[in-house]
Amino acid sequence: MKVDTMRRIDYWAGIPLCWLATVWTRLVGVFSSAKKDSIRRALFIELSEMGSAVLVDPAMRKLVHETGAELYFVIFAKNAPSLGLLATVPESHIYTIREDSLWHLAFDTLRFFRWTRRQGIDTVYDLELFSRYSALLTGLSGAKRRIGFYAYHNEGLYRGEMLTHRVWYNPHQHIARSFVALVNASLAQTVESPYSKKRVGEKEVRLARANVAPEQQAAIRERILALYPQYNPASMRLVLINPNASDLLPQRRWMPERFVALMRRLLDAYPQILVLITGAPAEAGQAEALGRQVADPRCLNFAGKVAFSELCALYNEAALLITNDSGPGHFAAVTQLPTVALFGPETPALYGPLNPNARTLYAGLACSPCVSAANHRKTPCNDNVCLKVITVEDVLNDAKAFLDAEKSRLPTRLKTP
Repeated sequence: MKVDTMRRIDYWAGIPLCWLATVWTRLVGVFSSAKKDSIRRALFIELSEMGSAVLVDPAMRKLVHETGAELYFVIFAKNAPSLGLLATVPESHIYTIREDSLWHLAFDTLRFFRWTRRQGIDTVYDLELFSRYSALLTGLSGAKRRIGFYAYHNEGLYRGEMLTHRVWYNPHQHIARSFVALVNASLAQTVESPYSKKRVGEKEVRLARANVAPEQQAAIRERILALYPQYNPASMRLVLINPNASDLLPQRRWMPERFVALMRRLLDAYPQILVLITGAPAEAGQAEALGRQVADPRCLNFAGKVAFSELCALYNEAALLITNDSGPGHFAAVTQLPTVALFGPETPALYGPLNPNARTLYAGLACSPCVSAANHRKTPCNDNVCLKVITVEDVLNDAKAFLDAEKSRLPTRLKTP
């Protein structure tokens, strides 16, 4: 289904259903035991953002460390591969929901309520900020302990009253810290209003490193050699270009003609680099068009050439990633690949990669960020000036800083005009 169709369903069906579910959960609560056992089987709900499935990993690892709980996850089917990067949640504990049609969505939702009860889920963490649908999954899951973000006196989206632990959403801290706050709320020994009255330290939001098998690395090199036989890992460096962003927020895309100009400048400045334009198989046509405009044999269309499970091997092989604000910036963080990420409608203060080797370009216009928990990530903007003011020279300078210092580990910084 189209993103706008899902938003309309979430609004017109979500509001009355959240109200009814609130009544139901309160009635059930009257007849259920007030005693809540320790956390043993915990379910995390993050449906639509592949990057957030990576950003929540420190919170999940903290929960396991503190409680020894078994982890479960529910996510839209097309985004499920992102959970395989760090494999923190066993594949058998991942429930996927198909969103390609209303029929599949309804069928998988009803099956989900049976699945949670059969798995004995006792705790649910709703990681979504913008979805009434995830609130319904949480409230009707059958879990005694339900943790999520709550609007309190803000004019946020109405999502019913189904949470047992209402966590204040802090729009001034990175979302990874907010995810840890959800876990902290569930571990609190006393009732708090609002949760969570605990500081989240820097060490608590560090990502684990992905494991890459030698045979995966070798397979990636063979695939590159098939397209460019002169490739020599000992003397050439790979620069990955991700010109894509999800349809959830297309305003995050930097202009294609600037990616073309950037790639030309990089190839001219560094005779020993090989540029790979990456993307999903559906984006191969766009990548091919960009490559033709660059018109250099050292610029290759690599979209659709690697499976998602092979991304970390590709990132291990590369020297630099340049990307829009999208999933690859977060996926690369589990390998600590040097990254230049371009932000506009969203702010890196909340959604920047958890990568000590990342630089974020962000203009900080008065209108930016224009998406938030209060507007369902639906911006009125049809002219993303916030990205247009980021010049080719800006990106080139950051890229050169990494390429000129091969082994440097530069800290993330926020650029302002």
